Amino acid sequence: MIQESYSAAANPEISETSELHVLFAGESQTVNNHRLGPKVYDYYLLHYVEEGRGSFQTEYAQYDLQAGDCFLILPEQLVSYASDPENPWRYRWIAFAGVQANLLIERAGFTPRTAVCSPGTGSGIPSLLEQVLQTFRSKKSNSDLASLGCLYLVMAEAEQSLVQAGALPAGESGVQRIVKQMIQYMASQYAHPMSIEQMCSSLGYNRAYLSRIFKKETGFTPVTYLLKLRIDKSRQLLRERPELSIEQISSSVGLADALYFSRQFRRFHGQSPSEYRRDAARGNR
Repeated sequence: MIQESYSAAANPEISETSELHVLFAGESQTVNNHRLGPKVYDYYLLHYVEEGRGSFQTEYAQYDLQAGDCFLILPEQLVSYASDPENPWRYRWIAFAGVQANLLIERAGFTPRTAVCSPGTGSGIPSLLEQVLQTFRSKKSNSDLASLGCLYLVMAEAEQSLVQAGALPAGESGVQRIVKQMIQYMASQYAHPMSIEQMCSSLGYNRAYLSRIFKKETGFTPVTYLLKLRIDKSRQLLRERPELSIEQISSSVGLADALYFSRQFRRFHGQSPSEYRRDAARGNR
């Protein structure tokens, strides 16, 4: 008879303010018909099946899985999963969260309707997940960085698996790849006085073309998206850095003109940055 086992460890150095962080990792040998759900999670949870079989049910599809398969649970999605009645699965998992997590899983090719990939039994993913587990158990001060490195490598292999399966264009050379590059560029450069022209030049495309495909994919022009990104970042600073002046916050998100920043903040949120900060201090935000 198969003996049930369960082992997990949490990130000892987690930072709630980081844009991407691993929460915990673990491993389990399940018993026959072991079931979880239906339930929802408030974080991303990736499983890799090492042995055995099982099923995974999302709001969009049901998957029959075996050794070498991965399945991704998305936040706020109603899911359930169960081990096989005769050959229950053994799997490893990693949980992660943060505002950049969605960009990461999109880059890999996961969507609500594409929640499974098959790297195969020769995959390096299980050893990476084991590294995360052991790193967290060691409680070292660099655990957060080490776990992020492993997470990126896991997602890189997942992306390659989806490319080979035809779920994602090879090299993702189409429109979606370009738009993701634009989003990543803006996310990394918003704090600098960058312009859309500079981004287009850096990516090697005509501005009119990039603006057209970006608007079609996201619903925003690049100019509006970048401005919204900067305003969203400023809200975090207004809440968390009371010692910074409005001018300093404006400059910190790449807007040198504090008056322009204040006007745009009011445009997006219906109040001035100072009013927003005051309400946040009172617990109204």
